[in-house]
Amino acid sequence: MSGVPAAQKKKSTWKTVEPFVLGGLSGMFATCVIQPMDMVKVRIQLAGEGGAKGTTNPIVLAQQIIKQDGVRALYTGLSAGLLRQATYTTARLGIFRSLMNTLEGTGPNKRQTTLWEKAFAGLAAGGLGSVVGTPADVALIRMQADGTMPPELRRNYTGVTNALTRIAREEGLNGFFKGCLPVVTRAMALNVGMLASHDQSLEWLKTKTSNAYAANIGAKAISGFFASSFSLPFDFVKTRIQKQRPDANGVLPYKNSIDCVKKVLATEGPLAFYKGFGTYYLRIAPHVMITLFALDFLTSTCKKLNL
Repeated sequence: MSGVPAAQKKKSTWKTVEPFVLGGLSGMFATCVIQPMDMVKVRIQLAGEGGAKGTTNPIVLAQQIIKQDGVRALYTGLSAGLLRQATYTTARLGIFRSLMNTLEGTGPNKRQTTLWEKAFAGLAAGGLGSVVGTPADVALIRMQADGTMPPELRRNYTGVTNALTRIAREEGLNGFFKGCLPVVTRAMALNVGMLASHDQSLEWLKTKTSNAYAANIGAKAISGFFASSFSLPFDFVKTRIQKQRPDANGVLPYKNSIDCVKKVLATEGPLAFYKGFGTYYLRIAPHVMITLFALDFLTSTCKKLNL
C-alpha cells in the first residue's frame, strides 16, 4: 500500500517538471540543426556597423566564413547556444505551458483560452525565461561576432565555460546581463509570436480541415513567421549591444538600447532593423518549427510510456 502514494507522488513531480525538461531538450535539438544559419544571421546584423561596408548576402557571408576559418566556424558558439537553450528555452516553454495549464483548468472545468490569455502567457514566459538565459546569450553573440573583429581586438573565447569565466573576471556580474533589456523585449515579442500564434492558429485550422497533420504543419509555419516578424528589431539591437566593446578611451559605441536605436536610425536608416530578414526567418522559423515538432514528439512519447 505504501508504494502507491510514492508512485503517485513521483508521477505528480514529473508532470510539474515535464514542460521544462521537454521544452529544453526540444530547443537544444533545434539549435544543433540551425546553428550555421544563426552564425550567418549575426554576421549580417553586424555588417554596416559604424558606417563600415560589408555584404549582407547570406550565401556570400557563409562562403567567406568557410574560406577564412573552415566549415567548423559555422558552428562557432554552439556550446553557448546549447547552454542558452538549456536555460532560456527550458524556462520559457516550461513557464508558458504551466501558465496555460492553469488558465485552461482541468477536468469538467477545462476551457478554451482566449488569444489575449495566450499572449499574456507568452509575454510572461518570454520575459522570465530570457533573464535566465541572458548570460549564455551574451557569450553566444560574442563568440559568433569575434571573427568580425581585427585579430588584436578579438576575445578568442575557447568555449562557453571560458567565455562565462572571463566575463565574470573581467567585467563582473554586470557583464552577464549586457543587453538584458533588448534580450527580454526580444524574447517577449518572439514568445508571443511563436506560442500564442501557434496555439491560436492550430485551433483555427482544426475548424477548417479534418487533416490533423496539415493543421499541425500550418500552425507551426504561421508561428515561425510571426515569431520572426515580431522579434527581429529587438534581436538586431540585442546583437549590437552584446557585441560592443570599449574603444581606446574606454567609451562604448552605444550607451544603452535607446542610444543604439537612435544611432542606427541616424547612420543606417529604419530598414536596418530588418536587415537580413530572409536569413533571420530561415533561422527562426525552422528553429520554431523543429522545437515544436520535437516537443510534440517528446510529449507523445512520454504519454505512451505512461510517464
